[in-house]
Amino acid sequence: MAVRSPFTWLEATVREIVVVSLFLCALIATGTAGYILIEGWNWMDGLYFTFITLTTIGFGEIHELSTTGRFFTILIAFFGIGAVAYIAGRSAQVLLVGRSLRESHMKRQIGRMKNHYIICGYGRVGKRIAKDLIRAEETFVVIDRAGDEIELLREEGIPFVEGDAEDERTLNAAALRSAKGLILATPEDSTNVFVSLTAREIRKDLFILARANSRINARKLLHAGANKAIAPDEIGARRMAQVILRPHVDRFMDEIFQAESLDRAMDEVTIREDAGIIGKSLAQSNFRQQFDLIVIAVIDGATRKMRFNPNARDAIRAQDILIVLGHSEVIRRLRELHGTPVTSHS
Repeated sequence: MAVRSPFTWLEATVREIVVVSLFLCALIATGTAGYILIEGWNWMDGLYFTFITLTTIGFGEIHELSTTGRFFTILIAFFGIGAVAYIAGRSAQVLLVGRSLRESHMKRQIGRMKNHYIICGYGRVGKRIAKDLIRAEETFVVIDRAGDEIELLREEGIPFVEGDAEDERTLNAAALRSAKGLILATPEDSTNVFVSLTAREIRKDLFILARANSRINARKLLHAGANKAIAPDEIGARRMAQVILRPHVDRFMDEIFQAESLDRAMDEVTIREDAGIIGKSLAQSNFRQQFDLIVIAVIDGATRKMRFNPNARDAIRAQDILIVLGHSEVIRRLRELHGTPVTSHS
């Protein structure tokens, strides 16, 4: 016996709803005309009485009905109320099946993801991170269990897994084994510690970034397997002090890191093996003239040591990471010509 595809059922049901809706429109027109002809009402009274009859609102007769008019009302109600109930029921089914199909498609999409990020928790911090990842055109999936947040993710069209991030099955449903990194943004440090332990057991090489509410808990998260733990409250307090003590430095940093500022950015570019500038110094490659970017630091591709304000005579080598400041479009051109997106963390 052949199994009927949900898509086939959906198309057939939508056609049925359209046909019944056309029948209902015709019935409303017939009812309006009938009351005009039988009772001598004006078209507005006929339309109104037909509508309240079909919707079973229950108002009384707007005018005294004749015997013929009452018999006509019974026929209108008999055919019309059934049509309205059919449309309502079928429409609800279409909405439920449509949502089910969308979520099934999303699950398949998540299952095929590679080199993506997983955000655990879609609260204040999680939303901010998701916004920046979208701006950077990074692929990611969100794990959350709160009903309101799930509805918000559904409305925004962001891939998500509904469930507890502490459950290994939930992490696997988010394709943890092929992920680039795990971001723990839940407000509970205990949850972040447990998820970090679970994820580290599954993936020894996974980069884990965790939110912490204090410096002490940040150390605990590092012991639990997180590569880096950040306390947003401490960073916020440090930033406030910076505004007071070094207002012009703060303004400079704000210009660079403000998410709404798309014309300038600080970014990192990993130099690929076949890049044309390998073996040349920054001066020899005419780096500044060619790209109009400021090289703030260079991370050695072999030792991972960082050199701030590199010497213009230092040679560029494969897998070196350049920390650059400049226009986003120019950085993108540098990455296309000589670099590759950074896929690992150190």
